[in-house]
Amino acid sequence: MAEKGVLQRYLSVGEVASRCGIAVSAVHFYERKGLISSIRTDGNQRRFHRGVLRKLAIIKVAQKTGIPLSEIGAALDKLPPNTVPTIKDWEKLSSQWRDDLNERIEQLTRLRDQLGKCIGCGCLSISACPLYNPGDALGSDGPGARLLELTEE
Repeated sequence: MAEKGVLQRYLSVGEVASRCGIAVSAVHFYERKGLISSIRTDGNQRRFHRGVLRKLAIIKVAQKTGIPLSEIGAALDKLPPNTVPTIKDWEKLSSQWRDDLNERIEQLTRLRDQLGKCIGCGCLSISACPLYNPGDALGSDGPGARLLELTEE
């Protein structure tokens, strides 16, 4: 680590993990997935540009909102290579994920509100089923809990 007050341009994998609050193995995982990259020293040790801290923060936030790694990777691939994501980049990325997040929030809200009620699964074991799904009429609409899986248009 550099002297206190002196910023290093490149960080070791341990320093990156410590700064991001993740395990070293997670840093390696993200690198294997192509989400981040490193260079190698003459001694074959990984070194990460400081900008990887911002990329990893974006990855962590996206994961916490439920965005799959494949979508995170596709979004990061649209950014200019070998650059640190800017605030404009973050605004662009987050706006792409906002609609998906809102849709999942709506679905989770419906799920929460329907817990304990007929969900249209076809079991017909709850007293409300004859009102919401008489004779399992929803079964012809497809598999699963139809009252929760239908999207509102």
